[in-house]
Amino acid sequence: MAKLPILMYHDISLTKSEGLTISVAAFEAQLKYLSNKNYSSYHCKELLQLTKLPSKKNVVITFDDGFVSQLELAVPLLKKYNFKATFFIPLQYIGKNDAWHTKRRDIMTTKMLQSLDPSIIELAHHSFAHKKYDALSTIEIEEDIAGSFDAVEKNGLLLAPALAYPYGKYPRKKSMKEGFIKQLQEHQFLYGLRIGNRVNRFPFKNPFEIQRVDVKGEFSMSKFKRRLTYGKLF
Repeated sequence: MAKLPILMYHDISLTKSEGLTISVAAFEAQLKYLSNKNYSSYHCKELLQLTKLPSKKNVVITFDDGFVSQLELAVPLLKKYNFKATFFIPLQYIGKNDAWHTKRRDIMTTKMLQSLDPSIIELAHHSFAHKKYDALSTIEIEEDIAGSFDAVEKNGLLLAPALAYPYGKYPRKKSMKEGFIKQLQEHQFLYGLRIGNRVNRFPFKNPFEIQRVDVKGEFSMSKFKRRLTYGKLF
């Protein structure tokens, strides 16, 4: 089984590089490193068609929340270094802002999302209302999923059958988790992504508990390289 780190980003800025925001310079340095080391990138839809990874070094690049900054600043760099990425979209907030957090970061409009080159950017689910799934009832989760699919149809979008859990949260008790995963499967989801900060093995042992490595803006290149290789060590 091959290693498959899944990197998680959020906002990108011309200058700021702290917490969930990474600077253009830092992000480009990371992409340049991946390129120089001959990493291959994948979309979730591609992984569904594979039983093993064809390359020795592999990565999945993900961005949460669909910020306009991702379109303006991340996409050109992904194209420059020939990498793919998956953008997880909180569907209630298309064309609005991150009302669940700062209320200052603009989220892409329908037109912006539709303009993204699908050979570079894959769109996928980040829930409807960006609420913690472990704090919702079964009925509330069902309503959130229904809202997501209504928004997909209304906005004429094509999304991969993958869901990144907001805040990485999902029911953890066995009986509740089993019911939650069954709900997702009934709606044709095939992947569910948490955080976890561990490097996955592919094929995934638990496709609804796929772990992502949280890349913070203040990471040095040496720390980025360690996270890429080992995930969080402690």
